Amino acid sequence: MDLRILEIASNTENNKILNKHTHKSKNKNPMCGDEMEISLIVKDDKIIDMGYQCKSCVYCQASVSLLSQNIKDKNLEEVKNFINTCESIFENTKINLEKNWVKFKELFDKKNKSRKECLLLPLRTVAKALNDRV
Repeated sequence: MDLRILEIASNTENNKILNKHTHKSKNKNPMCGDEMEISLIVKDDKIIDMGYQCKSCVYCQASVSLLSQNIKDKNLEEVKNFINTCESIFENTKINLEKNWVKFKELFDKKNKSRKECLLLPLRTVAKALNDRV
């Protein structure tokens, strides 16, 4: 395992419950059992804050940690476009991530393709939360 993944996963500053969330979702990876709960505060079509709790592998933890650090102050359309791009990132080598999301390249790398479902679970949970308002 790449030590960088452990380093990213160890940043748990956003591993918290947002009591006044506007959006919330739970999701589970049926392949491995990873569980994810994400809460968001959205105001004026912009994500103000994100909190998460998970029972998951280190790949999922790294993905949600990085997402929670980079999602704040992004407009909803930008976040949704990023999530849609990531859905096909392991199949298409010519995908370029926007400047704001380039940090995800080290996680969404071909060497981690076998952990695709783990890495995408946080993104899918955010997408679900944005579609299922509280």
